[in-house]
Amino acid sequence: MPAAAETKSRSDDTTMLEVGLGARSYNIAIGRGLLPSLGERIKALRPGARTAIVTDRTVAKHWLAPAMDALQSAGVEAAQPIIVEDGEGSKSYGVLEDVSEGLIAAKIERNDLVVALGGGVVGDLAGFASAIVRRGVDFVQVPTSLLAQVDSSVGGKTGINSPKGKNLIGAFHQPILVLADTAVLDTLSPRQFRAGYAEVAKYGLLGDLGFFEWLEKNHDGIFSGNTAREHAVAASCRAKAGIVARDEFETGERALLNLGHTFGHALEAATGFSDRLFHGEGVAVGMTLAAEFSARRGMISQNDVARVQAHLAAVGLPTRLQDIAGFTQEGVGDADALLSLMFQDKKVKRGKLTFILLEQLGRAVIVNDVDPASVRDFLSEKLSQKPN
Repeated sequence: MPAAAETKSRSDDTTMLEVGLGARSYNIAIGRGLLPSLGERIKALRPGARTAIVTDRTVAKHWLAPAMDALQSAGVEAAQPIIVEDGEGSKSYGVLEDVSEGLIAAKIERNDLVVALGGGVVGDLAGFASAIVRRGVDFVQVPTSLLAQVDSSVGGKTGINSPKGKNLIGAFHQPILVLADTAVLDTLSPRQFRAGYAEVAKYGLLGDLGFFEWLEKNHDGIFSGNTAREHAVAASCRAKAGIVARDEFETGERALLNLGHTFGHALEAATGFSDRLFHGEGVAVGMTLAAEFSARRGMISQNDVARVQAHLAAVGLPTRLQDIAGFTQEGVGDADALLSLMFQDKKVKRGKLTFILLEQLGRAVIVNDVDPASVRDFLSEKLSQKPN
């Protein structure tokens, strides 16, 4: 995969990556301690713009004041922040209405900026509101979770959930800047950090075996916060930026980024988008299932499957359906119910299932027109396994 354009800026510790999309190109700034530069960066990009921060209650406790201070010190006017509840429940029609009306009430104009300060939920929600308020307002992503820094903040996918499935209502709306301050990850709970790590491992499995091998050896440093963390975030963003630049609207290659997500999104829906299963945890189970399903189709070996499962388990991620809390509840233990949820996946074409599978570790492929009966049988077999 061609690498994204990369430079060092402001200090040797800040990595700048460009998402090359012509007139909509933007930079990803990655490094420790970058939040204080937010105001100056915004002022350089949009002189005179007003801003409105959208965040959630937990992030606000830690990072709202520093973000507001950064804007104030640079002379960037900020409206009253819009604070939503934590969790996937905020990716809903009702909360989208609240955020949109809040931006309108704050008189945020088309030449102003929305700042999404938070994890994937806030980024998706605030980004979608930005896409539709006044038919489009620019926004800046300030991701505060590992998952958001390496995945959801980059690429312009914004949206909310439907009761029928994950991310079914949304729009492509690119940010003008992503500011990934790795220091903010220090306040994440261990479970939240692990959930984000699933998306890091995904990049190695889908397109870079060397990176996956590096993760197998260096994951402890990512969790402890040494320089391995910045390297992992930059490598993940570099991989995603390259794919997005080549396939912005997911007409082909970008679908590879959904490795593990067809299974994972169905599991999230089956658990009611609750804290029973974080998104990254669903992706971890989904990637293991995708590896096992790939092996069943003769694409990779059982040794490869074991390696995927062993690595995810080594960092404390769930890898089996039985690892999900109360997995027999709410359809999680029902193969037909899970299959029905998979048919709401965005990759379904004319009623045909599409999966992202592995033809080898480090190389994912798009497999179209997968026989639903084979998926049902596979899920039934996995559901019949006894818990550890």
